[in-house]
This record gives sequence, C-alpha cells and structure tokens, in this order.
Amino acid sequence: MHQPSNRSQPSRVNHPKAVALGYNPEQDQAPRVLAVGQGEIAQRILKLAQDCDIPIHRDAALVERLAILDLNTEIPPELYQIVAELLIFLYRLDDRWQQKMIPGQGDRFAVPVKKLK
Repeated sequence: MHQPSNRSQPSRVNHPKAVALGYNPEQDQAPRVLAVGQGEIAQRILKLAQDCDIPIHRDAALVERLAILDLNTEIPPELYQIVAELLIFLYRLDDRWQQKMIPGQGDRFAVPVKKLK
C-alpha cells in the first residue's frame, strides 16, 4: 500500500490582483493604468486606496483585461464603456468624486479595481 508523502504540496492559492486607474480630464484622453499588482503588491494598492478613502470596485474580468496593460498607458477603446460606467458610479457615489470629475476643479484620482479570489 502506498504511504502518503510528508512533503507539503505547493500552495495553489489564487493570489488577488489589483489595478489602479487614474484620470486627469485636463491631460488625458482616457483613464491610465497607474499600478498593477498581485498578492502582496495588490494588498498594498488596496491599503493605499483605503487610506486615501478611494472606493474599491471589484470586477475580476476587468482586472484581467487591465492587468496586461503597461503602466501609465491609457485604457484601450474597447474598455471605454465599462470604465465610463465605473466612473459614473463613482461620480454618483460621492460629492468628492463629482468635484474631481469637473475639469479644472480637481486633480488626478485613482480607482483601484480588485480581482476577487
């Protein structure tokens, strides 16, 4: 009879991913990827967002599509609609976001997007 090995198997835990988007309507034509991370880096992105009182939106499919982009690149046109819907949601969520969405009224903002485990 085969005895099970005492060696531990590598963990197959799915590490969370996070992407932070930024948008400056006075300079950018579309939101840009500001940060991408997995595991500990993703946790740091999310912690920074929480510390700065930035809402976190969870969308695994969107994270996967954004995570392959280079840092500081604008999102591609095929993602405009879904990201615009996210920005509209944030705009309605809080007056602070409304002020930052008005050109000349605010500076850059970031929207961390987190993949669920």
